[in-house]
Amino acid sequence: MASFRVEGGHRLKGEIIPQGAKNEALQILCAVLLTSEKVTIHKIPNIRDVNKLIELLADMGVKITKLGPESYEFQADSVNLDYLETEDFLKKASALRGSVMILGPLLARFGKGKLSKPGGDKIGRRRMDTHFYGFQKLGAQFHYDAKNEIFHIDGKDLKGTYMLLDEASVTGTANIVMAAVMAEGKTTIYNAACEPYLQQLCDMLNRMGAKISGVGSNLLTIEGVKVLGGTEHTMLPDMIEIGSFIGMAAMTQSEITIKDCQIHRLGIIPDTFRRMGIKLEFRGDDIFVPAQKHYEIETFIDGSILTVADQIWPGFTPDLLSIVLVTATQAKGTVLVHQKMFESRLFFVDKLIDMGAQIILCDPHRATVIGLDRKYPLRGIRMTSPDIRAGVALLIAAMSANGTSIIDNIEQIDRGYQHIDERLNALGAKIERIN
Repeated sequence: MASFRVEGGHRLKGEIIPQGAKNEALQILCAVLLTSEKVTIHKIPNIRDVNKLIELLADMGVKITKLGPESYEFQADSVNLDYLETEDFLKKASALRGSVMILGPLLARFGKGKLSKPGGDKIGRRRMDTHFYGFQKLGAQFHYDAKNEIFHIDGKDLKGTYMLLDEASVTGTANIVMAAVMAEGKTTIYNAACEPYLQQLCDMLNRMGAKISGVGSNLLTIEGVKVLGGTEHTMLPDMIEIGSFIGMAAMTQSEITIKDCQIHRLGIIPDTFRRMGIKLEFRGDDIFVPAQKHYEIETFIDGSILTVADQIWPGFTPDLLSIVLVTATQAKGTVLVHQKMFESRLFFVDKLIDMGAQIILCDPHRATVIGLDRKYPLRGIRMTSPDIRAGVALLIAAMSANGTSIIDNIEQIDRGYQHIDERLNALGAKIERIN
């Protein structure tokens, strides 16, 4: 198991380009199964979760050609459905949560699907009900083999329908949309997710010949078509990386420029970090973060403590709450971080407390961070990364701390951030990958 040895106290300087969006990539890659024609995708991040999904597609018979460092061509003209019955498929699919999104395309184009219970981050319960509810509304029949934890789905005769989702799940909405684009008749999805990633997927499907309207809203209307064609698609820059780099610059008193951010697709992310007292300058589509010795957290208008909470889009993404939390430890002021969606995502704060941060873990969903304006710098310790986002928050803490830190289980970080140590070292960080 690999680890990072991080020498804290180094300021960064320079430009960094965010990778392609991981959460978009997992959807877009599954969508190549919807057509027998060639699909070219650019800005694919070179990270473990995405690479494992590409390997799974190849094992299913998808022809894959690497065109460049971040560009691939896919052609699913000879998908081997018998592979779905193998132990190898079930093992590989269960190790990757994003693999659940192959079900929608399989049901749409081939009328059947099979999947073992997906894994993923250990951040609490992550229900699959929204995915399965949508498939059932379209007419799919489910059988769950509880002994082997395998889902068998029959979707030979999908028909359009109206559905009101119980939650605005991004992956759930994506999966249902991909199933519905080739269902007979009209499908209406209310309380649909409307994240930029979902908008990108819908735009791509429309270029392939789908008929989806309402893109960007929570009410999608889909007219089913019989066949989809090929297309070319470029993914968005990863908004989670962009937010992570903003928090990292503030914590380490660094001056960095984040390139090609597509700022108009970032929602309230920049304003949320500004409320943390972090100065940002928009230079075209780049975000310049100047070095700041001090940054002060705003209060609400009546003077009460600021609360930063995750919300469905266009609210603040839950994937950046860990970055807000760690950034607040060296700010001036207090903030309540409220993680509503996952009950285990704040459990990394004990590591920050061991480093000297002033944090009160109120319950599994809320933490109060008391920033003392760098009066008491964090100190380096040994710690373990529990999940992707917490791992990067701990990396940021280690980079700003006095002394050296060791972060174990960095495979979690590698799942979401490509070559993060090399990219940050190029800006002046001191991060060593050790075994």
